[in-house]
Amino acid sequence: MSVLLFGVSHRSAPVEVLERLAVSDHDRPKIIDKLLSSRSVSEAMLVSTCNRVEIYAVVDAFHPALEAVGAVLGDHSGMTVNEMTRHAYVRYSEAAVEHLFTVAAGLDSLVVGEQQILGQLRNAYLDADANQSAGRVLHELAQQALRVGKRVHTETGIDRAGASVVSVALHRAQSVLTSAGGDARLRSAVVVGAGAMGGLATAQLAREGVTDLVVVNRTVANAEHLATNIAANHGIRVRGAGLDELPAVMAAADVVVSCTGSVGVVVGVGDVHSALAARTNGRPLVICDLGLPRNVDAAAGRLPDVHVVDIEGLRGDSETQAAENDAIAARTIVAGELADYLTHQRQAEVTPTVAALRQRAADVVEAEILRLETRLPDLDDPQRDEVAKTVRRVVDKLLHAPTVRVKQLASTPNGDHYAEALRELFELKPGATESVSAPEVSGLGGPAADGVEK
Repeated sequence: MSVLLFGVSHRSAPVEVLERLAVSDHDRPKIIDKLLSSRSVSEAMLVSTCNRVEIYAVVDAFHPALEAVGAVLGDHSGMTVNEMTRHAYVRYSEAAVEHLFTVAAGLDSLVVGEQQILGQLRNAYLDADANQSAGRVLHELAQQALRVGKRVHTETGIDRAGASVVSVALHRAQSVLTSAGGDARLRSAVVVGAGAMGGLATAQLAREGVTDLVVVNRTVANAEHLATNIAANHGIRVRGAGLDELPAVMAAADVVVSCTGSVGVVVGVGDVHSALAARTNGRPLVICDLGLPRNVDAAAGRLPDVHVVDIEGLRGDSETQAAENDAIAARTIVAGELADYLTHQRQAEVTPTVAALRQRAADVVEAEILRLETRLPDLDDPQRDEVAKTVRRVVDKLLHAPTVRVKQLASTPNGDHYAEALRELFELKPGATESVSAPEVSGLGGPAADGVEK
């Protein structure tokens, strides 16, 4: 069984494609169920953020599994296979593992080194575990990926360039205000969305010096809950509001950050037009659209004195790049962890073969001891025990060197060939190796994250 990755990200696809392929929390279980209905897919985990949609699947055959993944995502997005493959990347086996570790380290993020992707990966893993779509392979893979991410952020300074897409977007907003000849300081703000990304945005705004904040959400109770937490933790003035208040609160804001997971427009051009009509501070209205799909009506960005900062516009920003030395250190950690993971997996794969060989030898010994007892019924118990111990010692000594050596060789490239040779030489049936119990999976681990990419 190998790991197959099918994905699109900010590196491979425009925002329009990411929007069409984006998977909501509501749709995630349905997509996973469809994937697992394929004979080629035995485990599956889906990662969907504002910058990427990736499916990690444990498969027994590459091409049938790839076709199944393409068909499921095609049904979900309404895109043809050709449309998707123009923007997608496919990784298999070791390359898929390396990519996941790289993502967990923050090396593949829009803001290199941002930590929010760790929270998203952990949530994707917990979701797969809760839906029983993660087996031994994905449990071990996801848990090690989370450890890789934690190591990188603990042992390197890769996140110095910027904590998240939110911070980079806010810095861009400040630049817009400065260019307009005004004060770049952000005193009042509106956050549209009370989910994980909304929580991250409100906290970042508080750190940027905002003292007056309104959280707007379709469910007012959720907005008020987030507002209460932010007020308590940061000592600023925060209140919750419903979508009906959006034009009024935008009129008084220095910046608006929209980060909901809703499909379709949340901040309409009519809302923005009404806000401009009531605006009295003379400053441009800067809207940071960090939702996927995009939350803000594209027509709003064409209104006078309105500046929309979105995911597409943040690509290539100098603030999104980590220091090269820190990136090199992070890649070194990823490479070392990848080598350790592959070594462990190769040795784990040969363990059932070694166990089956030893069981085969034990069965032969027992059969021969029974045959000896039949031919020499006059042997007393001490003699019979001594003969049995001697035969077992001989067999153990004969098997010791090849079984130890095959485990060592298993960690080398193409090491699975040695296990295959053992199975052929000793006529070990596939069922004999598969019946050996798989290693126990440890409990859910991995670092908690401050926020989750939407």
